[in-house]
Amino acid sequence: MRLGQAAGATVHWYERTLATKTNFYPIILAGGRGTRFWPLSRRKRAKQMLALDGDSTMIQQTVARLLPLTPAERFWIITNGDLRDGIARQLPRISKKQIVAEPAARNTAPAIGLAAFILERLDPTAILGLFPSDHVIAKEKEFRRVVQQGVKLAAQGENMVVMGIEPHRPETGYGYIEAGEKAQGEFLHVRRFTEKPNAEKAEEFVAAGNYFWNSGMFIWGARTLANAMREHLPETAPFLQKIAEAYGTGSFERVFARLYPRCENISVDYAILEPRSAKGEHASNLFCIPANYGWNDLGSWAALYEHRAGTGKNEDGNILHAAAGFALNATGNYVHSPKKFVATVGVSNLVVVETDDALLITTREHSQDVGKVVKYLDEKRLNKLT
Repeated sequence: MRLGQAAGATVHWYERTLATKTNFYPIILAGGRGTRFWPLSRRKRAKQMLALDGDSTMIQQTVARLLPLTPAERFWIITNGDLRDGIARQLPRISKKQIVAEPAARNTAPAIGLAAFILERLDPTAILGLFPSDHVIAKEKEFRRVVQQGVKLAAQGENMVVMGIEPHRPETGYGYIEAGEKAQGEFLHVRRFTEKPNAEKAEEFVAAGNYFWNSGMFIWGARTLANAMREHLPETAPFLQKIAEAYGTGSFERVFARLYPRCENISVDYAILEPRSAKGEHASNLFCIPANYGWNDLGSWAALYEHRAGTGKNEDGNILHAAAGFALNATGNYVHSPKKFVATVGVSNLVVVETDDALLITTREHSQDVGKVVKYLDEKRLNKLT
């Protein structure tokens, strides 16, 4: 074994030992359809099941970067009925009983809340990490270090930790965290959460220097979150409690299907974090840990182009997935047609994506509107294309 391999093994052992002592459970949200990545993304093959950034799929990458921190037996995947079997095939190390399919889409608060109520019963000392299944993390070692720090703080009491991404542009597509005074270590107290701002506000936030992008990644104790659900979502919490009580019994699927659709359709940001922050900077037990580990949520074809272009692997400004290709006076294009020779001549900033049954042609500027295509297909009941 070379020295580098031995050092890596030491780090791996240290990470796993630390997380095991604190009973760390990653909860990975893997529902939705990823409509802005149509036509590659479909109802049964959503964005997180695609290999958009390398050979493995987004959800496989998400699990792989967290596995050094805790055993596979502690992972929970929250998805839907269309995706459950496909995700199970992609994640053979995760027990299928820990891949939970929602009977109805109810946003992030009921999803993570259900995990909290189940784990509160199974392991009252559990520390939950909420992670979307479709993010890119370039610096995985730094990511794990930040997660470890969050787990430690969450284990110290009723603390809630949010990972804040240091903004490098005035982005209007993300929510923001306003940080307050310094707390212990790297942590900052949280003053408030602000949903997606307009361009003027986003510029103000970045200039202020104490605002961070809300990554959608949170860490908290199972009991802490369950109690927060009881406080801030008093009508939904009893449904989740009853579902959790049925988990592991023969009646679980029936109770789940009957009660879960009655839960409020609301994000964890609106349901828990915003009302908790209203208690005040020093009374909310909300903490932000600034993170800089190469985060990207790849929200559109344009975002994927920018991410791939940033790696410097394209020589002419084009990102091309094709059998072979030729470019002449063409730059800034993203083309996916893996079975064909593709020639781009005199065109710029296009997105072209071909599958066996569909062809998307748009510009990078308008790639956020691709989801409207799926809405049209749904309205026309062209289900084979969705």
